[in-house]
Amino acid sequence: MSKLTALALGTALVCGSASAQEYPFRDITTVVVWGAGGGTDSINRMIMAEMEKELPVSIAVNNVTGGVAGSNGMVYVSNQPADGYTLAGISESNVTAAVQGGWDEKFDIWYPFIVGGSPDLISVTASSDHQTLDDLVEAAKANPGSIPAAASGAGSIHHLNLLALEQGTGSKFKFVPYGGSGPAQEAAVSGEVEVIVTSLAEQQALIKGGQIRPLAMLVPETGKLDDLEVPSAFDDYPALADHLPLKQAIGFALLAEAPDQAKETIGAAFTKAMASQTVKDWAAQNYYDLSGLHGEDASAEFAKLESNFAWTLKDLGATSVDPETLNIPKP
Repeated sequence: MSKLTALALGTALVCGSASAQEYPFRDITTVVVWGAGGGTDSINRMIMAEMEKELPVSIAVNNVTGGVAGSNGMVYVSNQPADGYTLAGISESNVTAAVQGGWDEKFDIWYPFIVGGSPDLISVTASSDHQTLDDLVEAAKANPGSIPAAASGAGSIHHLNLLALEQGTGSKFKFVPYGGSGPAQEAAVSGEVEVIVTSLAEQQALIKGGQIRPLAMLVPETGKLDDLEVPSAFDDYPALADHLPLKQAIGFALLAEAPDQAKETIGAAFTKAMASQTVKDWAAQNYYDLSGLHGEDASAEFAKLESNFAWTLKDLGATSVDPETLNIPKP
């Protein structure tokens, strides 16, 4: 056998071996599109650690933040090969990126997995003079745009809840966007803003530590944080029902064009992780409701969220792109 023939045969064997390797044969990266310390970041780090136990490779988690409604991170992942080795850590808030001009893709570009979510509430800094939601609303009515409020990034579920609160109460706050719930809450603790709208799961440690004070849940039900009960904003402002509640759906996604083998393998690891006692205990300790939807079921859920959020934003006058031009149906 000539050297040239041997080299060709060796190359063919190597290529054949590589193509025959089953997914995953190298480490996976999850790119969280929101900031470190927020709900999406925390959930992804938790669920990836559990999923690693079911896979022969490691999963690294990092953050690519910024843009509109997490668009920088989504653009980054969408520019990677659709081979299942780069996942996007996402939340329901990402469905508004297109109608806010962050990018021009509908959410069906993704094959999503939903871990769960936690209800939003409105809180104030520990030093705030406002003791009740009514006190805060009246102050915001008296001096529109004078009270700084953080609610993660523009177009996030927290921002939509703040907008809906304004619509339902006739108040007006000075919205200050941040790159995620973590930075937004840090701004409240440091006194950069007086008001914070994020989830109960995200705020619970700060509330227990006396760093912020809860005023009202932005869902119809009373919130419970150990022995503390947080009243519903709907009790005093029933008009909120016209826009709320908006539901969280936090998790991750593969690109929809990823191979079936990648979807099936990640799906199996996700299902086992979600059934683990570790995940159940984590959710209970951190005030999250678990979902476990993935694939077609999760895609249907995100399609509903995209429709609801996009048209809610349009009704609130907060879109730069008409959802109809993106073929997003009305809810």
